[in-house]
Amino acid sequence: MALSANFRGALFMSIGMAGFTINDALFKTVLTGMNIGQGIFLRGVFATLLLFLLASRNGSLGQFPLAFRPSVSVRVCCEMAATVTFVLALIHMPLADVSAVLQALPLAVTMGAALVFSEPVGWRRWCAILAGFVGVLIIVRPGAAGFNLWSLSAVATVGFCAIRDLSTRVIPSDTPTVLVSLATSAAVSTCGAVLIIPFGGWETPELSEIAILSAAAVALIFGYQFTIMALRQGDMSFMAPFRYTSLLWAILLGFLIFRDVPDGPMLLGSAIVIASGLYALYREQIVARQRPIAESTAPGMAPDGT
Repeated sequence: MALSANFRGALFMSIGMAGFTINDALFKTVLTGMNIGQGIFLRGVFATLLLFLLASRNGSLGQFPLAFRPSVSVRVCCEMAATVTFVLALIHMPLADVSAVLQALPLAVTMGAALVFSEPVGWRRWCAILAGFVGVLIIVRPGAAGFNLWSLSAVATVGFCAIRDLSTRVIPSDTPTVLVSLATSAAVSTCGAVLIIPFGGWETPELSEIAILSAAAVALIFGYQFTIMALRQGDMSFMAPFRYTSLLWAILLGFLIFRDVPDGPMLLGSAIVIASGLYALYREQIVARQRPIAESTAPGMAPDGT
């Protein structure tokens, strides 16, 4: 039996989140002793080279002008901004805490899908969105001793990523997924190169750092590819909650690698955010059952990437 567009999107999103979280953990280990801009640049170069090879292999390079479409350009710009704000938060906050704040992204995307694409979102899901943002406030704790500028940086990342995902949804179907990934990776690499001097200048990396960044680049490509493939499938409001799987990875890797132990407010806020997202997903399914299948599932767009 063929998988529905929504189910494929949820599966791709889960795989993408695993790739992103593994990349984050590896990247954080390197950034403790490396210039931020240099780290973004080197990881981006590795990822861009690999994506270039993939694009060459499947013939997507011949369609490179498609990477300059407005929807792709918006996605690329938001990805650059999100990368910088995320890395700043990642350096100064525990991995699990940063990931917990980002769990509000599905709710932000659901809200954006309702406002921009007129996807049906009833009052119950609006309440879930509000509760989710309350959970974020509990995690970042404004006014408490643990609150700082880096918490705001993590929140800003949510905003940039939400716009990025909404723009991804409207990328024309004839634009190869690997080409979107290549354009994004190249732009982020360029952004890192620009930031090298402001953050202290170039330092020769050690061989171990290069190896870790290479592994992070591979994980990042998995994240890019599968997330884009997911967002080009069914309803955004259906697949977005599957981003929550990244928190499980973040807690596990944060403990194993950095010995970070989540505190009470972080766990409470995360539970509220996740519960809100899961309830929003439940309500989406209820609404979908009240409509014809053709209306409850957005048209699938076959990805051209790997």
